Amino acid sequence: MLDLKFIRENPGEVRRAAEVKRVPLDVSELLRVDRELLALKQRVEAMQAERNVNAKLVPRATPDERGGLIQKGKDLGESLKALEPELRAHEDALKQLLLQVPQIPHRSVPLGRDDSENVELRKEGAPPTFDFAPKDHVALLEQHGWADPERVAQVSGSRSYLLKGEGARLEWAILTLALDMLQERGFEMLSTTALVRPETFVGSGHFPGGEDQVYKIEGDELMLAGTAEVPVNSLYAGEILPESGLPLRYAAYSSAFRSEAGSAGRDVRGLIRVHEFKKVEQYVLMQANEEAALDMFAAILGNAEAILQALELPYRVVQNCTGDMGAGKVLMYDIEAWVPSEGLYRETHSCSYLGDWQARRTGLRYKGEDGKIHFAYTLNNTGIAAPRILVPFLENHQQADGRIRVPAALRPYLGGKDVLGQATATSS
Repeated sequence: MLDLKFIRENPGEVRRAAEVKRVPLDVSELLRVDRELLALKQRVEAMQAERNVNAKLVPRATPDERGGLIQKGKDLGESLKALEPELRAHEDALKQLLLQVPQIPHRSVPLGRDDSENVELRKEGAPPTFDFAPKDHVALLEQHGWADPERVAQVSGSRSYLLKGEGARLEWAILTLALDMLQERGFEMLSTTALVRPETFVGSGHFPGGEDQVYKIEGDELMLAGTAEVPVNSLYAGEILPESGLPLRYAAYSSAFRSEAGSAGRDVRGLIRVHEFKKVEQYVLMQANEEAALDMFAAILGNAEAILQALELPYRVVQNCTGDMGAGKVLMYDIEAWVPSEGLYRETHSCSYLGDWQARRTGLRYKGEDGKIHFAYTLNNTGIAAPRILVPFLENHQQADGRIRVPAALRPYLGGKDVLGQATATSS
């Protein structure tokens, strides 16, 4: 959602943003509804003023005049009442159109249709070279008995996962490492629920448009969020915060749920695309200052990179093009870790700067030192998401005997172990 005044004054810029972000928004229709709503409001205000003037005349009117004035007041009241449905309909229509308005992308964002046209910015770390036939993460989990896909599928259906023993301990260790690293960088830890009301998805910008990705709790007005960004973004909805308390920086840990609608047949094997997972999300609510926001964007990107570096995983940073950055983003980078079995990089982190787009939807405001009320800026980035991170972790750190090397930064979380698992019987 953008400032309506900005949309009125810059319709061409908004049309262009909708075009390059592939958002099906009719800006001309929005402006038409806006004009009609303004005209309706002016009519209502004029009639209300006339009714107020008329009401003041009644006590001073003569007996002959009073009846006509009273009737005029009733007529004006009926006319105002008759306009209410049309006024509400225009207000609702404008709100729905405004919710579809995309954020204006940063001038650095490359034009493109989809993720195939994202731009690689840099690579960090070298993919490993193996002097043996490496296994994929599924084979490694099977070798050590760290997963039980058949049994969990009987319980929870497809795209479910269950980790056992050192596999489960490894997942927890990586999540805890990420939380500790973010706390060291000044982020306050939150443990939050995935159960949220539908309006929180509107506030975060996942609705309208992402309804098919969300699980709904039947018989209740609650849904399951796919990221802690959704509930955290509404924690201060409608409030006015003091500028002195900003920025708010959270490392929010929660379960996450995604229906993965539209992904039939994709990544059905292993841990890459599951319905339920654990996630640590970086979320920032800050002053409306683009220079400071871009510095914060670099900082949360750096946090995610530091976590991957601590895990000693090779990765690359890509800038998302206009067609792959989402309606609300000003700027978006993905981090992709190397997956040896596929010979490619896969997304593990997504870093986003949204300006005041979410704040206008959610009512996130602060009182500035100038005494004025401002909409805040918001940013978010993955801290870590599991079990997906186990895919590159297991594959990059496997040894010839199938055991998994533990990077030094992770060893304190695993009882000091430098390797996990048992060597295969055929090891040499």
